[in-house]
Amino acid sequence: MFLIHCVNAQFTVDTELRPRFEYRHGFKTLFPDETDPAAFVSQRTRLNLGYANEKLNFYLSLQDVRVWGDVPQLNIADNSGLSIHQAWGEILLNKDFSLKLGRQEILYDDHRIFGNVGWAQQARSHDAALIKFSHEKFRFDLGVAFNQDAENLTGTTLRNTRTYKSMQYAWLHKDFKDLQASFLVLNNGMQFIDNTNSENNETRYSQTLGGHLKYSFGKIDFMSNLYYQLGKDVANNDINAYLLALEANYESSPTLKFTLGTELLSGNNGGAPENGKNDAFTPFYGTNHKFNGLMDYFYVGNHNQNVGLWDVYFKTILAVDQHSNVTMALHNFSSPSEIAPNVSNQLGVEADFSYVYTMDKNISLSGGYSHLFAAEGMEYIKNNFDGNTNNWLWVMVTITPILYNN
Repeated sequence: MFLIHCVNAQFTVDTELRPRFEYRHGFKTLFPDETDPAAFVSQRTRLNLGYANEKLNFYLSLQDVRVWGDVPQLNIADNSGLSIHQAWGEILLNKDFSLKLGRQEILYDDHRIFGNVGWAQQARSHDAALIKFSHEKFRFDLGVAFNQDAENLTGTTLRNTRTYKSMQYAWLHKDFKDLQASFLVLNNGMQFIDNTNSENNETRYSQTLGGHLKYSFGKIDFMSNLYYQLGKDVANNDINAYLLALEANYESSPTLKFTLGTELLSGNNGGAPENGKNDAFTPFYGTNHKFNGLMDYFYVGNHNQNVGLWDVYFKTILAVDQHSNVTMALHNFSSPSEIAPNVSNQLGVEADFSYVYTMDKNISLSGGYSHLFAAEGMEYIKNNFDGNTNNWLWVMVTITPILYNN
């Protein structure tokens, strides 16, 4: 029995080394006068171990994230960015059901609501428990999470304001002949803390429900996202918000692809909730860097609870040869809500260019340049009327050798 178990088990060890240089001159926010641009090299280093047999899948991902030079030379202590990015075990109950426990990436569909944020060096993971069902072309996941910041003797108030207190969700997915359809329900709880009366501390829940569709027809495929949010935000405002996205992709040849799309996220007039109402959609745990321009002006640690966004975009991907490709994208940003009286709703135009060269299956070089042409609406939102150039340049090397695979 022991010999059979060893034969059927699989064990892998792989790594990742990803240094990235960035030049920031108006990244995430408009560049102010009398300041210098930022330039630095960040690096992600990972060691991943995976084990699988007929009853268990196990995965461990150790990660170090740092900026070159954040620790002096000959220093006896490290300003360590070492952490456990993933550490989970999946118990295979039978051929259809499994139970997945621990710190894990949660990603679905196009990563709009749940994604791993792989562009960020630290990426995103959750401490959660998932019940997973998969049978033929149907999948169903049920996830729960409950966060605390210490092993307390009394009370359940979460003091860490940078994460959620509680989360429950259900995700259903079905593959048809030419159609992929998903439905998601997310109940998201944020901790409210009353610093004057702890008896008022409570978890306030919002609900997100909606779906993702992808339909393929020859060389054309269509994608849509439709989500609605209700419930309460952490300030106890009533939420009434939505996201609508439509996208068409056309593959004119094996080396050339075009994309035309639009995405609308609702927002608040004047940029903030008022009269107990919040009309701003929150994409929560999605890979927001993937959407709405690469310069991260929207929903990447910013622009939440604001005027919303209407993004109309065009993209093209050209495969130069079997080793490299070029991506070009143009976004037109505007606000679906009033920014201020007598202020244009136009936010600006962003152009993104990126290039990827694959030297080897374990080595790739990529880089890009982005430029934002800000409009009046963006100046009001960012409270910056200096009129400076806003651009961003990056170069990244990704090395992913497999050290062992039995």
